[in-house]
This record gives sequence, C-alpha cells and structure tokens, in this order.
Amino acid sequence: MATTVENTAKALENVTLSKTKELKGTEKRDSLIAIEKKYQKKWEADGVFQPNAPSTTEIPLHSVSAAEIRAEHPKFFGTMAYPYMNGSLHAGHSFTVSKVEFAAGFARMQGKQSLFPMGFHCTGMPIKAFADKLVNEMELFGKNFEGYTEEVAAEDEANAVQTPAPSTKHEDVTKFTAKKGKASSKLIKKKYQFQIMQALGIPKEEIHLIDWRRSFVTTDANLYYDSFIRWQMNRLKKLEKIKFGKRYTIYSPKDGQPCMDHDRADGEGAGPQEYTALKLKVLEWAPDAEAALKQQIPEDSSVFFVPATLRAETIYGQTSCFVGPKIKYGVFKVKNNEYFVITDRAALNMSYQGVFPENGIVDKVAEVIGSTFVGTLVNAPLSIHKEVRILPMESVLPTKGTGVVTCVPSDSPDDYVATMDLAKKADYYRIKKEWVDLEILPLIQTPSYGSLTAKFLVEKLKISSPKDTKQLAVAKELAYKEGFYQGVMCYGEFSGDKVEVAKPKVKQQLLDSWNGFAYAEPERQVVSRSGDECCVSLMDEWYLDYGEDSWRKQALEHLDNKDGEGLNTYSKETKNGFEGVLNWLNQWACARTYGLGSKLPWDPQFLVESLSDSTVYMAYYTVAHYLHADIFGKNPGLAGFKPEQMTDRVWDYVFARRDIKDDVLKESNISKEVLDSMRREFEYWYPLDLRVSGKDLIPNHLTFFLYIHIAIFPSEYWPKSIRANGHLLLNGEKMSKSIANFMTLDDLVGKYGADASRIALADAGDGVADANFEEDVADATVLRLFNLRQWCEEQVRNKDTLRTGAKNDYLDALFENEMHGLVHEAKKHYEDTDYKLALKFAFYDFTTARDFYREASVAAGIKLHKDLVFLYIKLQALLVTVIAPHWSEYIWLEVLDKPSTIQNELYPKVPLPKASLTASREYVRATSSNITSAEAAQQKKKAKGKDISYDPKKPKKLTIFVADRFPAWQEKYIGLVREAWNPETKSLSDKELNEKIAKMGEMKKAMPFVQALKKRLMAGEKPNVIFERKLVFDEMAVLRNMIPGLKKAAGLAEVEVVQNAESAVPGVPTFGFENV
Repeated sequence: MATTVENTAKALENVTLSKTKELKGTEKRDSLIAIEKKYQKKWEADGVFQPNAPSTTEIPLHSVSAAEIRAEHPKFFGTMAYPYMNGSLHAGHSFTVSKVEFAAGFARMQGKQSLFPMGFHCTGMPIKAFADKLVNEMELFGKNFEGYTEEVAAEDEANAVQTPAPSTKHEDVTKFTAKKGKASSKLIKKKYQFQIMQALGIPKEEIHLIDWRRSFVTTDANLYYDSFIRWQMNRLKKLEKIKFGKRYTIYSPKDGQPCMDHDRADGEGAGPQEYTALKLKVLEWAPDAEAALKQQIPEDSSVFFVPATLRAETIYGQTSCFVGPKIKYGVFKVKNNEYFVITDRAALNMSYQGVFPENGIVDKVAEVIGSTFVGTLVNAPLSIHKEVRILPMESVLPTKGTGVVTCVPSDSPDDYVATMDLAKKADYYRIKKEWVDLEILPLIQTPSYGSLTAKFLVEKLKISSPKDTKQLAVAKELAYKEGFYQGVMCYGEFSGDKVEVAKPKVKQQLLDSWNGFAYAEPERQVVSRSGDECCVSLMDEWYLDYGEDSWRKQALEHLDNKDGEGLNTYSKETKNGFEGVLNWLNQWACARTYGLGSKLPWDPQFLVESLSDSTVYMAYYTVAHYLHADIFGKNPGLAGFKPEQMTDRVWDYVFARRDIKDDVLKESNISKEVLDSMRREFEYWYPLDLRVSGKDLIPNHLTFFLYIHIAIFPSEYWPKSIRANGHLLLNGEKMSKSIANFMTLDDLVGKYGADASRIALADAGDGVADANFEEDVADATVLRLFNLRQWCEEQVRNKDTLRTGAKNDYLDALFENEMHGLVHEAKKHYEDTDYKLALKFAFYDFTTARDFYREASVAAGIKLHKDLVFLYIKLQALLVTVIAPHWSEYIWLEVLDKPSTIQNELYPKVPLPKASLTASREYVRATSSNITSAEAAQQKKKAKGKDISYDPKKPKKLTIFVADRFPAWQEKYIGLVREAWNPETKSLSDKELNEKIAKMGEMKKAMPFVQALKKRLMAGEKPNVIFERKLVFDEMAVLRNMIPGLKKAAGLAEVEVVQNAESAVPGVPTFGFENV
C-alpha cells in the first residue's frame, strides 16, 4: 500500500493541472485550420502583405513632397512594441498584436497601403542571464544534461522543502489536506534553465545547438541594426540629449551596474527616492546602550542617529527621534571617529553614495536591538528643542528610510498620534513622561487645517491609536498635500515663504552646516533578474536628459493635440498617463556594462541600455529589407551592401535629416539611386500612424519613444497615435503559469485556429481596462464559423431553388435595410478602433439579421430571395475580413468564386438605412417577442394552477390591439424633448432634460417614454415626424404582413387586429388570447 502511494505521489510530481478549457471534438476546428494554412501559404507566395512605397522610378525623389505622395497614395503604418524573446509569445502578446492587425486590415479596406512589420527584442540582461545559466548547467550535468539523475532531482526536491508557517486556522486532523499551493506550482517547481525550456517544449537534445548571440536580431550580432543604434546614440549625444555626470540610479551590486526596468524581476517603474538625512549626535547613552557599545567604539567617538526625512522644512519642530524597538540596527564606522546608527539596508545604499570611505564597503562594528537605545539623549539640529530623546515606535519599518525617524508632531499625523500614545502610556513603554512632554511648535500655516495640521486632522478623522493605520494614511496624504502646495512657513529663518520655496533652502542649510546630507534609496523593493535586491548608487554615468524643460514642453504640446495634428491617444486615461509621466520623468541611465546589445560608440566599455535602444526602431523597419535578407543580418538585402557602409551621415540622409554630399557617397560606396529608394521608403511610411502596447509601458518605453522621435526627426515624422491596452485575463482570471491558467500564442492557434482566436480576441475588449479572453467564445466561434460556411456553401450550391424577381416590401426590404445599417455601424466602430463593437455589428448582429430573415420567411411560407442571400454572403465576408481573414478569403474565392483575394477589396459602400424600415424592423421584432412572452406568461400562470382565459391545447385566437393616438399626458414631455434636441449636433443634454422631468413628479412613468423618443431621434428618424406624434411606418400594414408568420410560429388558428384600442399606444400594441 505504502509503495503504491509513493509511486502515485511521484507520478503526480510531473503532472500539470491546467485550468484551461478541454476540447471534446475537433473535426470542425481542423477543417477551419486546414483552410487557414492553405491561405497563409498563398498570401505569402503572392506577397499580399508586403507593400512597397511608390518607387523613385515612378515618382522621382522630391519631384513632389513626401506629404503629397502620401496624399496621392494613402498609407497606414502600424507597429506594436516588439516582444522580448526570453520565452514563448503568449496570448497577451497576441491581444496587442490583434489591435495593430485589425487597424492595418481596415486601412487596407479604406484603400491604403498597409505596413505592419514585426521585430524581436533581445538586448539587455535577461537573455544573457538565461544563456549563462544554461552554460553553467551544461558544465554541471553534461552536454545533454544526462548527469541530472533521479537521485539529483530527489535531493533538489528535499532541499526545497520549507517548514510551513504556523496556521491560524483550526484544522480537522482526520481529513487529508495538501500543503502545496497554486496547483503545487504546477506540482513541481523547475529549478534549472534546461527544465524550464523543456516545459516550453524545447527538446533537451537541441538546446546546446542554439547560438544565443546569433539568434537575436537586436544585438550587435546583427551589424546592420547595430549600425542603426550607434547612429541613434551619436545623434542624441550631438543634440546634447545624452549627458554624463553623477546621478542617483537603481543599482545591482551583484551585477555591478544600473538595474533598469527591463532588467528587473520585481519593481518595474520604481526609481530613486531622495531624502535629507539628518545627523542627530548622541549626547548621553541610555544605560543599556552604553553597556552594549562600551567595548565596540572608542569613548571619544561621535555617534549619530541618522533619520531620513522627505520634509526638511519641518525639522524646526523635532520633539524626539523614533526607533523600531524590535528592529536590529547596525553601528557603522563612517570615519576615524564617526559612527552612524542605521539599518543594514540603509548602510548598503549609503555605501554606494560616497558616504562611506570605500564604494560598496561598510564597516559594521556592532548590532543592537532598537529597544536598547530608548532613552538616549541626542542633539536635534535646527530644532527649537536642542536635545531630544530616542523613543520607541512600533510602526517604524526597517525597509523604509534608515529605520530611524525624526518626530515632528505638528505636521505629521503619525508622529502626533505616537507622541500622544507615549505620553498616555509612559509606564507601559518604560519611558519618562517628561521625555515626551515637549512643546509642539506651529511651523506651517495652512488655509484648511491651521498651524497645527496633524492635531487638526487626527481629531477630525477621530484617530485614537497608532493602530488606526488606514485613517492615518489618509491624514498623512492630506497633511502633505496641503502643507506643500498651500502651506506658508510661520517659524524659522524662512518664515513667510511658501513651503515649496522654503524646503530646498532648509535642506541646503543642513548640508552647508554638515548637520545633514543627501540620501536616496529605491522607492520600493527592486529585485534584478539575477535575484539581487537593488540599492541606489550615486555614480558617474551616461544618461538621457528626459525632463529637460524645452524637450518636455515639445512632448507635452504634441500630446495635447490641440490642432488635431498631434498625438491621438484614443482615451483620456492614456493621455492622462502620459501627462503624469512627462511631468515627473527625468534623467534615465542609457548605458550598462553587462548583457547583450550595441556598444556605446564613444565609450565602448558600456552597452546601450535595452529601453534606450528600442525607441525609434520603427524607422528601421522602413528600410530593413534593403539592408538584410534574414533577421540576423547575415545576408545582404535588396541594396546588396555591407553594414559598415551605413555610416552616420548615410543614416542621416535616409531618415530625412540632411542632404547627401559627394564625399559621403564616396565614403560609403553606396549608389545615390539606392539611397534615394531607401529615403523614399522612410518618407512614405513615416510618420508612424499607430503604436500599440500594454499600458504598463507608458512610464518607460512609450514615453521614451515619444521623446526620441521628437529629438531626432522633423515634426512631420512625429508619431500620429499611440493606443495603450490593458492586460489580458484568461477566462476571467489573471493569466499565470503558477496557477496553470496560461496559454502561449501557439497553444491558442493550435487549440482554436487563427480566425476563432482572433474573433475571441476582438470580443475580449478594448480600451485601457483589462480585457478577458474567454475560451468559451473561441470554442463557440469555431462552431459558428463552420456552420455559417456550410450554410453559405449550401445556398450557392442550391441557388436555383431560391426566389428571384422583384423583392417584396416587407421581409426582403427589412433585411436589406438592416444589412445596410449594420455595414455603416460596423464601419463607424472600425474607424474608432472599437473592435468589440465592430465585431458585434459585423458578425453577431449580421448573422442575427440573416437568422431573423430566414426564420420569418419560413414562417411566412416564402423562399429566401436569391439576390439578398448572395448580397448577405458577400457583405458578411467583407465585414469580417479584418477580424477573420482566412474564413472570408475562403468564402470570397471558393464559395462566391471571385477572381482575386478579398484582402485587396475595399470596404463595401451601401445606401444609408431608411429610418422607416429600421423602425418597422424594430417593431416587428419587439412585437413578435412580446407576443411570445405574453403567451409564455399565460402558460406559466396555468402551470401554477391558476385560471387563464383560454386552453393552450385547443385552437386559439390572438387579438392585437392598436391605437392611432397617443395619451394626452405625453404631450408635455414631447415638448421638453423638442426644446432639448439640438438638430445641428443631433444630441440633447440628458442632465438638463432629466432635471426638468424630475420637477414634474412623474419620473417613473415619463422616463421610459422620453428614452424611447430619444432612441428614435438618435436612430435618424425625422424630428418633425416624432414631435408631430407620427410613426414613420404604417403600423396596420406591418401587422397585416406579420399575420402569416405569427400564425405559423405561434400555432394560431386566427389573428385579429383591433384599432383604436385604449389599452395601446401607437407603436406599442397589446395582446389577448382566446379559444375559437
């Protein structure tokens, strides 16, 4: 028995519990995938998606302006942030890709040449670290990892077991419970890089064959791209956008270099937080502290507690200094006779900021628990209270600042509450009450909270204890904002100055008197991809001077887009995000010493940082095919020259920054004709029309992209739009390998096919909110596409059985009109890049329209009209070409037998829908639905044993009651709507209208009626028809047309229409059933 259990447990270790959907039958999917593969090959062979700019032979370079060529030959150029190739592309990547793909597809249907290229990002540290780990593992286990035996695996598993934390829950010991969470990390954690790669489906026998440096296109392995990056960096330096100097930067001691956003496993977006560190000299040790340090430091030494503050302007009011009673503090030697009391974490940061004698080296002479220091007397620089005590504060964090906190109870709610608590419970804290009972000095006058901000807010928010953490957080934010932006100093040398003016002055005063120094640390925890917790280093480095006033102003003006010629961000949230980043971002390190990438041209000991070499590569796309024939740059492209021929001055010419001179042509040995062709490609495709990326890249990549384009290119070539999307959920949950809710792009397409996946991606959502890919939608779409294809094939095959001749003015007219309306609705949403809504009208509603026409025709006993069936098939294929191109291509070429690809077809032009027919259609659907609902309600009533007016099992008659006049009470509301309606903007003010309706006291009755009027107006009905109380269609004529279908659909023996009924209003009939 024990052996069986052990074997089962061992077998389970290699099982992955997936939360993704399990498919049962795949025949229909396989049929669709076969079509997709067929047309993908054909499109590639025919070069369908490989557009070129008009040649210089057709239109000589600069015979007309680039803008004129773009106007004469409209184009679209869209890209996404190229994916970082340290793992398989996942469904989230495909969601971002889809936004560009859909935009490019619709642009083609607008008659534009559409370019959507894709590159792969490989510079930086992650891939280098990945490769280094793999090399080490080969040394450990052999070329094919044959040395990784079951015994080694068992030892690794045993070493990974950790003692579980004590549970706070009561457990039933008679029940078996699993101890590993998150599906037991897929039931086994992969420790080695080769195991991770095997999990991605890469056979271990092939791993060592890959040349990692040669496999990636954005490193200096691709010398053409390397030349491009060196040109970019040289030009930025010449423009004085790149500078050199000391600055704070997030730094990895283990890696020995700055740790920028893409180098991080945790903490992306975090920057250095700058403080003012105060030096509070020890005047008298507490007895326990004196005993603990007596043998550790010389008697004549100067020891300082070093709190770090963000509010230097408040130090005049220091009343004490806090330490965490349970925190372990180090006593660190700074100079011959000078020591600091701080946390180890703070010492590490300071060691890279010139505070200690040697960079990165600290001399820790003692370690003391915080409670030992309580009662120590220290000097408080610039404070009205020259001497204050070290006191305990439970909420001090060892991970924030130096672990030492100066207390200013006048303006810090935390300090005020802690001070009051200590005063009340002096005996409990084992302190003397007089240590706390110092005057609280008013420092800052504020308009809202007076001169004792902390006291005011604590009392107002009814904060009674340091444990009221949520309320204290609110109070802290209010105090800081009011103090900094509205406060005026009312004490000290700078009394009368605004706080934002006084703050730097006080800080400088501290620095000049050697009572303080500048200190910085990461604003939150940052962990490098090498697993190192990062610090902040003050170091000489090359940096991009983002945030420089004139540069920032240009970026903000382009973002503002006042004249419509600037940047379109598609949503207010995205625009606000950019504004926020542009207003705080400055000085970004652009070089590193380790990783993959291009060398800094003027200082080759450094590599270009991975977020700095990926800002204008979209320009490289425009000429890449001229440069090389493969992604690695090993084979020359159309131009046939070598990488070294692309000098900086040649790049300048290609990218429209200057004219070409004979000496440049001679130096490069490239013909003028070739360079003219390359320049034409750039001038035609640029500016970039659409850039798509996840919203998480706004704080770095997308903002850098904006800045560098503005610096390097003329304004004519600045980006036209950026679309930021949210993350992609999978089946309503975060997509994560750790919870087995994850799909790669390959998984997605293999499981559902390309078109069904694309439709589900479009259905997932738009905007910056997180979208949701539902596998149920993809699965249902497979069936929908298959059945719709089958129906189209059947109709074409049996076309001779369809009705021909004149179309009727009822079902035929309604169906054709509805198709026209849906074509226009879908176009509007395609133009607005709202693909979920475009899909709704182009696919879901379009098939619903067909279904209604088909079912209503069958019920009426008439065949479908051949012209409308073929129009439907044609329009359906065209409408979903953008989203489901393979399915549409099949319908176009193999069902409709068209001569050439649908990818070159324009978006269909159809007449605008007629308001009268649209209203008739809505009436028919609503009336049919209401009749069905009314009968169902009667049958439900009967099922409950209640009496109804007829027997459903016997022949029955339906009486429809209609009216030709509206109730008198509605007149006054029609008048209100008439007043509110603006015929020029075709809109009305809901707020103003609702306020007037509310005053009449009939909100419940009036609102549905008003909304119905508004709906008719927005649908395009003529206002005079609506306001004159007329329907735009003949209600009696429509009902007469409906009778045959109603009889068959509802099994009615007789249908009667009664006019002038008081129970109805025009357009809203009522119903009654009886037996006949």
